[in-house]
Amino acid sequence: MIANYGYKDGSGEYYISIDTDKCIDCAANRACLTACPKEMFEMITDDYDDEVAWVKKSNTRTLAYDCAECKPAGGHTSLPCTTACTPGAIKHSW
Repeated sequence: MIANYGYKDGSGEYYISIDTDKCIDCAANRACLTACPKEMFEMITDDYDDEVAWVKKSNTRTLAYDCAECKPAGGHTSLPCTTACTPGAIKHSW
């Protein structure tokens, strides 16, 4: 299942999508949790009793701002969270 966290406003759509099927089988030892400089990810138990990552509620309405330091304008050529997520479960919409 694809879980989407974020929002849409007049400036665009800002969503982080997490493929929970890939997240469940994470071989990276949940590296996304420590890769994000804003510590936006945490582990939860979903409705199917699987442990998966999600974006903290406090960050879902501020993704454009929170992710700005890691986006290309911030000097990174790749995003730390997507690089750390070796199963490829994390994607950004913008």
